[in-house]
Amino acid sequence: MIVSNLSVLSCRRTNSALCLSAVDGHLDASSSYRTLSPTGHLLVAVCLGFIGSLGFLNNLLVLVLFCRYKVLRSPINFLLVNISLSDLLVCLLGTPFSFAASTQGRWLIGDSGCVWYGFANSLLGIVSLISLAVLSYERYCTMMGSTEADATNYRKVAGGVVMSWVYSLIWTLPPLFGWSRYGPEGPGTTCSVDWTAKTANNISYIICLFIFCLIVPFLVIIVCYGKLLHAIKQVMRIKSCCRSDTDEDSLKSLPSQTCTCITTEVSCS
Repeated sequence: MIVSNLSVLSCRRTNSALCLSAVDGHLDASSSYRTLSPTGHLLVAVCLGFIGSLGFLNNLLVLVLFCRYKVLRSPINFLLVNISLSDLLVCLLGTPFSFAASTQGRWLIGDSGCVWYGFANSLLGIVSLISLAVLSYERYCTMMGSTEADATNYRKVAGGVVMSWVYSLIWTLPPLFGWSRYGPEGPGTTCSVDWTAKTANNISYIICLFIFCLIVPFLVIIVCYGKLLHAIKQVMRIKSCCRSDTDEDSLKSLPSQTCTCITTEVSCS
């Protein structure tokens, strides 16, 4: 936001302490986001342009391949498509606005646009993270299950996809209704949850967001892949033991096989 010079001059002429303190506080709040030089904003814009373009092309390619080749339409790949879709939407609904803001050094689409940007990016980011957690759990169940996975059963995976979106909405809608808020962050060219406010309302939301949208899915991923790795190591150990036993049996039977071959050769001669 920009405070007009006329407002500042009128406050100084009236010598109102309350007015001057309000204006100074507003100027400090707005200037706190101006932490990058023009060169810094340009560098950020270049990075965002590269990441946005590459992310858009890669995720679009994944969706095109999934739609074109029927062999790829397995339940486990449906989760990968959900991740690619959410990442593609970030490239379409988020990156262009932050890229444009970085080229100009300021936010361009107002307070409502800032709220929308913060909500959309938070929603899609959490969807991707929860989908990764669901994917790790699905792979764990598939590998450790006693029965062969059904390649035509999409019900369980579809439930995981719906759950990822509903779970993300549960944690990204509250700032729209008063539990914390969405606002500018960093140099003022992007928007997200208000990480700086020290109120109990804001701190409680950030703690819950950190626990349930970062720690919990991260632990699910670590536990599932950790157990899979442990199971693979056990299988490899069993195979190596069986291979060594087979080699020992072969060595033990080698003398008798040699004698048999010699006896046969002598008899034939």
